[in-house]
Amino acid sequence: MRRQWRAASLLVPIGALAAGFAASPTTAAAARPHVRHASASGTLTISNESGSLWTCNFNPFNAAVYQEAAGFVYEPLVFVNALQSGKTTPWLASSYAWSNGNKVLTFTIRKGVKWSDGKPLTAADVAFTFNMLKKYPALDLNSIWSVLSSVVQKGDNVVLTFKSPAVPYFYYVADQVFIVPQHIWAKVKNPVTYPDTTPVGSGPYGVSKCTGQNITYTANAKYWQPGLPKIETLQYPAFTSNDPANVYLATGQAQWGGQFIPSIKSFYLAKSPNNHYWFPPVANVSLFINQKVAPLNQLPVRQAMAFAINRSRVAQLGEYGYEPAANQTGIVTPTFASWYDKAAAAKYGYSYNPAKSISILKKAGYKKGANGYFAKGGKELSFSVINVGGNSDWVADLQIIQQEFQAVGIKLTVNNMTGTEFDNDLYKGNFQLAFDNETGGPSPYYELRQLLYSGNTAPIGQLATTNYERYSNPATDKLFNQYAGTTSSTQQHAIVNKLENVMLSNIPVIPVTESVDWFQYNTASFSGWVTQKNPYAQPAPYNVPDVEVMLLHLRAK
Repeated sequence: MRRQWRAASLLVPIGALAAGFAASPTTAAAARPHVRHASASGTLTISNESGSLWTCNFNPFNAAVYQEAAGFVYEPLVFVNALQSGKTTPWLASSYAWSNGNKVLTFTIRKGVKWSDGKPLTAADVAFTFNMLKKYPALDLNSIWSVLSSVVQKGDNVVLTFKSPAVPYFYYVADQVFIVPQHIWAKVKNPVTYPDTTPVGSGPYGVSKCTGQNITYTANAKYWQPGLPKIETLQYPAFTSNDPANVYLATGQAQWGGQFIPSIKSFYLAKSPNNHYWFPPVANVSLFINQKVAPLNQLPVRQAMAFAINRSRVAQLGEYGYEPAANQTGIVTPTFASWYDKAAAAKYGYSYNPAKSISILKKAGYKKGANGYFAKGGKELSFSVINVGGNSDWVADLQIIQQEFQAVGIKLTVNNMTGTEFDNDLYKGNFQLAFDNETGGPSPYYELRQLLYSGNTAPIGQLATTNYERYSNPATDKLFNQYAGTTSSTQQHAIVNKLENVMLSNIPVIPVTESVDWFQYNTASFSGWVTQKNPYAQPAPYNVPDVEVMLLHLRAK
């Protein structure tokens, strides 16, 4: 599981899960949808290793837990499909239009939509949601108010005015802001800490029961798309490590998976002809380098690290070949191959080269001690890296990187943590190195913005929504603003090439492998799955709002 679903930190034994979830005390119970759609049937179980127990917090603006509610309970204005070059599908907005030189974006809000408590969803709810993010910046997970100047309701329309041309921000405002009911959230004293244990949304499901071990979602009878959803009940057990989650999938107890499975052909595919998988690359798994920590803030140290990692070896051994080796530009191939600047990548030549790594450190004044590690001024090149211990593939990846760093004279200590501990340290910048990924978007611009845009980060000790390494450069920020001001594909590609150069010249993070959508599915009882031939949504269950799009396509056989 990647960049999602991290909560409390107790181990869940597989026996307890297999025995059923009802035995555990209920920690949250939402307002249950009334009567399911007559056409809904079947129970679908999702197996997605989270590294932690559920907290039963359904706040769609809480970075640690929002994917438990987004897509299931809460919905966006427009669905944007990253696997189909940003193809858009109107959702809570029936239409949209740009004007005033791409500085004004007007959404017409769909009529006839009701919240799960029966009250109508209106343009006032949409405007309220956006302005709540302005009032409480901690809720603004994608820093949209760094580019917005106002959001106002005009009848059935909601008008977003930007400070400058903002075409690429459409993805963030249309697809990644989940609309909440004003009549409930206006009464919340502090939306930042609000647990939203009884969520009222417009989405296809409501939360009928939640414990630390499992979430039960039930079809929303008031859902605005006629006859949908077709699946009556969803079970979402919590898993703190890959192994029990993988057993759940291989034995048919779960039909939809979203995690790493070692030896997937023998362990999963061979168990049933109905078992299938597809792993499309969408972003990068990277080594985040805290730019505020010495000597990591020294370029030669970061360069030495980049040359020391054998990305292909990590991909083959740690990831069993399921995730391709990444490259230092940060461009995911083949998904975004047309954006990849081969000439720039060749110029810097960040391939595996331990001799080059050692040479860089010596040139920077580092000397190797009797213990085999480099040091300067009495300070040894010794660092710790934080990781979610439940991600067994990432544990293996870091064991390999640890060995490779040792070979060039850099000491690395791996700190495998619970999901909750990891999130807390990652968001607040309490780390030297961190192993994680970003979510990306419908073009490389989005992951690069998550990695490099200073508006997303925060001082050490404060929560950063992305850009966890605390990289900040006004010239780089200017590139993102220039990209937002043009609809020219040629100009956009030229700007991304410059951003690739930032990745190559500054080494703010080190992409190690490409981050794929982990997606396993069983066709025995359900049809309608995303396939490589029909990629109508990103298929991993932790992608939002794609999870909703998938659920609305699924049918019980």
